[in-house]
Amino acid sequence: MVWKVYLLRCCDGSLYCGVTKDVDARVATHSAGKGAKYTRSRLPVRLVAVSPGLAKRQAFQFEYRVKKLPAGRKCAAVLQGAGGG
Repeated sequence: MVWKVYLLRCCDGSLYCGVTKDVDARVATHSAGKGAKYTRSRLPVRLVAVSPGLAKRQAFQFEYRVKKLPAGRKCAAVLQGAGGG
């Protein structure tokens, strides 16, 4: 199964990083105010980066690493994927 790490830009300028198998459905859930608690109070959100497909374990490990990065490096890291982050 292919998993992806995604990055959302919230209305306050902050970034939210998550993992999913279906990016479009997950972004729609966030946009409807039914996603993560963090994004519910920061609507609207906009998708800014999606990683290449990963195995589940790789995706969750990569998400963990991305969340530790400074905001300015997160987008590039997600676009490069687990191999480049």
